[in-house]
Amino acid sequence: MGQDKGKKPVSYEDIEALPPGWVGEIVAGELYASPRPAVGHLKVSMWLGALLATQFEMTPTGPGGWWFLTEPELHFEPNIVVPDIAGWRRERVPAPPDPETPWLTIAPDWLCEVLSPSTRTVDRVRKMPLYHREGVQHAWLIDPVRRTLEVYGRGKNGWVRTALYGGNTVIREAPFEDVSLDLGRLWTPGPSGTAHP
Repeated sequence: MGQDKGKKPVSYEDIEALPPGWVGEIVAGELYASPRPAVGHLKVSMWLGALLATQFEMTPTGPGGWWFLTEPELHFEPNIVVPDIAGWRRERVPAPPDPETPWLTIAPDWLCEVLSPSTRTVDRVRKMPLYHREGVQHAWLIDPVRRTLEVYGRGKNGWVRTALYGGNTVIREAPFEDVSLDLGRLWTPGPSGTAHP
């Protein structure tokens, strides 16, 4: 379905008009706005981003070869999306752009969406196909409530789920198979204070 007659097309001004702290995205002509995520979402993003940046970007003795951004604004005209974490291979994009660059137009090689109740459907149904069309090679979906990680690789006609992990599993997964990732460290402790119920 197209735009309703007489309805003003959404634009970047609609994103700028959102309340402070809200994240706005435009996918297929629709504006999606979401509030700041909950603590479990934030912890997953922070820990995973820190691990990957430490091992693949900042440590001279690590595997290297990448640079990462948390919540980068990506413009794939006419779409505007904000994945939770994104990474670019240095062999393809040698360095991040100027620090004052407000958004990027080069698709990442890998990205991760941390699912929230308010964004789960948009992430899966609207954004994942867009990421595939733009040439992203690897995508991870993490659900901090269900404590799961879904790993997707690029297929010819769409994404192919190559793995599903849950709980406290230690994994090695593309494109970061050179480093072990303990999923148990991603999850926020429960009410009892234990990280692994």
